[in-house]
Amino acid sequence: MARSFIARPALAATFLITVSGHLAAQHAHDHPDMAATASHASHTSANPMSGMGKDWKMAAMASHMAYSSPKPLTVADSARASYVINELRQAIAKYTDVKVAEADGYKMFAPQLKNQPQYHFTKGLNAIRNQWGFDPARPTSLLYKKNAQGEFVLIGAMYTASKRTSEEDLNERVPLSVARWHRHVNWCIPARRAKERWYETKDGRPIFGPLGVATKEECNEANGRFIPQAFGWMVHANVFAGNDLRSIWHDDHMKHDHDAMLGTP
Repeated sequence: MARSFIARPALAATFLITVSGHLAAQHAHDHPDMAATASHASHTSANPMSGMGKDWKMAAMASHMAYSSPKPLTVADSARASYVINELRQAIAKYTDVKVAEADGYKMFAPQLKNQPQYHFTKGLNAIRNQWGFDPARPTSLLYKKNAQGEFVLIGAMYTASKRTSEEDLNERVPLSVARWHRHVNWCIPARRAKERWYETKDGRPIFGPLGVATKEECNEANGRFIPQAFGWMVHANVFAGNDLRSIWHDDHMKHDHDAMLGTP
């Protein structure tokens, strides 16, 4: 099968964004100050506040996530997803050594944040290209975890797409019957030049960012800025996590929905 490149018109991408910790990396969009937003948000999510249990945080995140609609799984979709997996594995195998990835232009987001659950190494040029088309061998980000010795272990990669991309086009990239793309929505962020407000709380819970309030009304009450959709579409492909579709296209953002879609008890 020939490598596909699905061209599509898009506005020029402005800059690269990545969100670490509970968030995924993402590329260019329409808000020129959202790079700072991503940095502060990743710091907030990677440093949970006292009194905030894991269950509460997961519930808070759910109000800020949206997903592509699932489709029935077909044999053709499985074959197409397997093709994407094989192309990606071959393309990124050389990056098991993180130094090779860095030499090839992949940069770790938020290196000042230690002990991230997952590390995104993102290549800006790929992020821009993925606004306009799709090549399974050219992911936006490489995904790493650290082992007990503190060494980076490559687990897969992340594809991205413009927030203007339709679900039909997402399905052309990676079948929606196999993978559910996600996006980050309903964010409240501090007003411009008010970055000191990022860590404000109400009733012991954050006001801003991926664990903050999720409605425009609440954001207005906090004198914040409401962002209906913070970034574009994203999907993880954990191609070194196993050989079954469930393991490869698993995403912690939507574990239960995704497992049900692929038939997990």
